[in-house]
Amino acid sequence: MAQSQVSAKKQQELQQQYTSYKNNLQQLADRIGNIEQETEEHKYVKFVLYRPPLPGERKCFRMINGVLVERTVKDVMPALQTNSDGLKKVLEELVKQYKRQQEDMEKWKGATIKRTTFKLYSSDPGFTAILAWSIPESPAEAVRAVSIGFSESGPVL
Repeated sequence: MAQSQVSAKKQQELQQQYTSYKNNLQQLADRIGNIEQETEEHKYVKFVLYRPPLPGERKCFRMINGVLVERTVKDVMPALQTNSDGLKKVLEELVKQYKRQQEDMEKWKGATIKRTTFKLYSSDPGFTAILAWSIPESPAEAVRAVSIGFSESGPVL
């Protein structure tokens, strides 16, 4: 009874760690998506302002902290380029963080969830069955896969 409580507690801790990893990855993916959207918006605005080149004194509007501000094209262009470059750097860093977090999760899964293989032998000398447990998605969902053994007379279940 104490053994089952310990294993249930351990399983719950593993599930919480797994959920934490998945949540962190999802948050990073959401942030990457938002930054990519902003990058595309900047790219579109640059396209509109550069082709055909608009006069520097022409009025344009810029959103600053949710407030629409009237500026000129020559005032907006340097800020637009600076913001675009900054977004690219942030995006690269977030992608690196995502990959690093994913690698950490895979290492954790590899260290925590080990594949266990048992060989079962029957009285038939040509028969061997491989029984393996693995956990593909979460520690709570154990999947048992059984290989079929073969004897000289054919497959044995």
